[in-house]
Amino acid sequence: MNGQSGFLNNKKRVITHLLPALAVTMLLVGYGLWSAIAQSFQTIEGEWTFASYVQLFNSHTFFHSLKLTFRVAILSTLLALMIGLIMTRMLYQFFKNSSSKILVWIPILIPHFVAGYLVYLFFSQSGLFSSLFYQLGLLDQRSDFPILVQEEFGIGMILTYVWKEVPFVILMLLPVYYEIDHRYGEVVRTLGGNKWDAFKTVEFPWLLPVIVETSVILVAFIASAFEIPYLLGVTRPEMLPVRAYEWFYDGDWSKRPLAFSAMILPGVLALLLAMLCIGAVQQHRLRMVKGRGR
Repeated sequence: MNGQSGFLNNKKRVITHLLPALAVTMLLVGYGLWSAIAQSFQTIEGEWTFASYVQLFNSHTFFHSLKLTFRVAILSTLLALMIGLIMTRMLYQFFKNSSSKILVWIPILIPHFVAGYLVYLFFSQSGLFSSLFYQLGLLDQRSDFPILVQEEFGIGMILTYVWKEVPFVILMLLPVYYEIDHRYGEVVRTLGGNKWDAFKTVEFPWLLPVIVETSVILVAFIASAFEIPYLLGVTRPEMLPVRAYEWFYDGDWSKRPLAFSAMILPGVLALLLAMLCIGAVQQHRLRMVKGRGR
């Protein structure tokens, strides 16, 4: 009884200490969220209506922007996860030295807008690589360099997000690799398994929760980011944050509810996806803890 009472007291103490920060956060974020939702359901005259959402579902521009947004977000996330996972597996022993982790922190310190500008500087048809290939005689003219930025598929945006988010993936996965007992991998190889069998049996069950959580974070961040699409995107189709920005600052104020609606719908989808993923991750962790306890 004393132990349970002490646990409850500690829990109440933690809640009490966190309450001021939670209250301020909920007040600011909650008010902003409620304001956005309310304005998405209101006309300029203040009447409540679903007109903006009906207009969105009938808008080909919205669906083209939504398709591009999730294509860039999902491809960037998958590539960043794959590259980050490979680099973590190869270098986690090297990163045990605290000073070597600076190599991972450096790209994180660079703002996304600067990263996008560097991609434009290197990969545009008038950039450094096109000039280099032209000087080496590999191109007849600089315009023969492939269009990698400001094109419809979003290659330049994907390049930017991949090299910016790979260090984040590495820093998320490194603690997991330090917790894994790698002797089990040696047991798998002793029993005739290969490196893939060792990864699938020993490493992947521990990595899966972190991979899922990192994926949700990256998809939500990339899908809502503005600066990279604004710098490296094209006029049509455009990423959804840029489309919402143009609707919001358009001279026609009747389009402002469209701007709020265009960002709330993907936000709701991302929230539902996050809840499903986090629920599945928690169940996976409970199964692993029970299995480990046995």
